[in-house]
Amino acid sequence: MTTAQTLASRRDRTLNLPRARLVERVDYTDDLMVIKLEPVGFDFNFKPGQYCTLGLDGIERAYSIASAPHEPLLEIFVELVPEGELTPRMWRMEVGDTMSIRPRAKGIFLMDPSATQHLMLGTVTGVAPFVSMVRDHLHHGRAGHHLYILEGASYLNEFVYDGELSGLAAAHPDVVTFVPSVSRPGEARNADWQGETGRLNNIVAKYLEKFPLNRDDTLIYGCGHPGMIEASREIVTAQGWRWDEERFWKE
Repeated sequence: MTTAQTLASRRDRTLNLPRARLVERVDYTDDLMVIKLEPVGFDFNFKPGQYCTLGLDGIERAYSIASAPHEPLLEIFVELVPEGELTPRMWRMEVGDTMSIRPRAKGIFLMDPSATQHLMLGTVTGVAPFVSMVRDHLHHGRAGHHLYILEGASYLNEFVYDGELSGLAAAHPDVVTFVPSVSRPGEARNADWQGETGRLNNIVAKYLEKFPLNRDDTLIYGCGHPGMIEASREIVTAQGWRWDEERFWKE
């Protein structure tokens, strides 16, 4: 099958799917943006931590949802993959354009109510499901849980949600703790950084001791780069902690 035939076949498969309209777009770096989508003519229901399947020209990919279910728009944190099939197309989108969306959210990467302490490890766009969980948790005012979010990135300008998460941690210190960490503190782009440094898998053991956690009611979540997930899982499970994960793969 030729490339043209393959694309035509993909378009045929997604031709009758619902659409979502781009109503807002913010570019934070050359390769990171947050978009907000409005499902056209239907209600898109999901649970915090789930993902939606979006498409252009018949090419589809799954994206974790950063918005909470009570919010009117779907908020998606997207990283450009220059050699990928979908994200370069997404980068050409303008407000008012539409893309296909599968009508049902999927995924079981959810906040586990059986735990009261939640340690969440996310790299760059991997923080998206945790943003959804935090927003939903605070919206409903649920008691008895604490969400500790460790976010890792190479450079400080990749912390797109750091302002929001820092603000929520300051406003709700009994519910939210947020620690961002850059893995390349010596590079010029991080010259102004004064926070934590190191890859998440290299600092997670320190924070397991620093935070008031215990193995009986704590769940550790990993989302983002597969390397971080594999290394962190090995460390924490070897110490007897419970673990859940959601991997992001390049296109």
